[in-house]
Amino acid sequence: MSRPVLEISTARFAANIRAVQERIAPSALMVVLKDDAYGHGLGWAVEAARDAGVEWYGSYDVASGIEARRALGDTGRILAWVTSTDAEIDEALRARIDLGVGSAEYLRRIIARAHHLGLRARVHLKIDTGLHRNGLLPSEWEGVLVEVRAAETAGEIELVGIWSHLAEASDAEDDEAQRLFLEAVDVAERTGGTPEALHLTASAASWWRPELRGSVSRIGAFCYGVRSADGPELEGIEPIARLGADVVEIVEGDAVIGVGAFDGIPSSLAGCRVGTPQGPRELRRIDATTSVVAGWSGAAVGDRVWVFGPGTHGEDSATTLAERIDTVGEEILTRLTSRVRRVVTP
Repeated sequence: MSRPVLEISTARFAANIRAVQERIAPSALMVVLKDDAYGHGLGWAVEAARDAGVEWYGSYDVASGIEARRALGDTGRILAWVTSTDAEIDEALRARIDLGVGSAEYLRRIIARAHHLGLRARVHLKIDTGLHRNGLLPSEWEGVLVEVRAAETAGEIELVGIWSHLAEASDAEDDEAQRLFLEAVDVAERTGGTPEALHLTASAASWWRPELRGSVSRIGAFCYGVRSADGPELEGIEPIARLGADVVEIVEGDAVIGVGAFDGIPSSLAGCRVGTPQGPRELRRIDATTSVVAGWSGAAVGDRVWVFGPGTHGEDSATTLAERIDTVGEEILTRLTSRVRRVVTP
């Protein structure tokens, strides 16, 4: 039985990146690469984004940052923002990866490792603006900045960014988060100048709240054509990937395709629309290694069925599938692409 195949369009990815860049300008795009570039393959995504003119990359963890650096060579800026071990800090410093810092303890470990290696660490200091997903509290911000400036004078670190995460619970809460963020930036300016990278917004806020954008905007899902859960379609943005499986058997007029629950398709997706040579059909049942699709005239073994994609053959998008099972598009993409064969097309 042939394996399911994830077809990825380089041209569509580049077009999405252009649409995002045009939307957020003059803020610079940081393409986020978490979860193996949302299941699309990190190395390929970095190379394609580089060719599309992207300078900033959000790798989340150091290991992904190292992989991104291999693809980028000496070009590009990479930010790993998850708190890391000392060994990972060393790897990041050697690979010229910027580090996101959300606690005084982590800052001190980075300073110590930079001193030990004789290297200068580039750090982005995180202020907690209300989401409480790590970050320095406003009450400790000034004191930590004293340590930052002392370490800068010693040649151990360089404060190149200030950042935060928005809760995106309401416009009012996001406005308050921006106020706290700008106050933190103001304190930094008074103690030693404005860092080059100020980034508060991720995909949704970067797209719809231009007044919240900083000099950099962290955007992942939209670049890959994944819209916000229960959100509107995005102008100029389309899914870059489609998941296909071949018909392996015709049973009582229905088509059995070679993809199932073991490949990451939840049985609760039964009833969704998939794409066929004759347009959309119902995905009637999901078994362990196969699934059953409502048949069409002339259906034959070897026909390709599209489980999700841009809708060219009537299939639902990954985001639409995610909404059926109360999750988000990037999570289901990662789940549905972990066991398939990837094919990257121009």
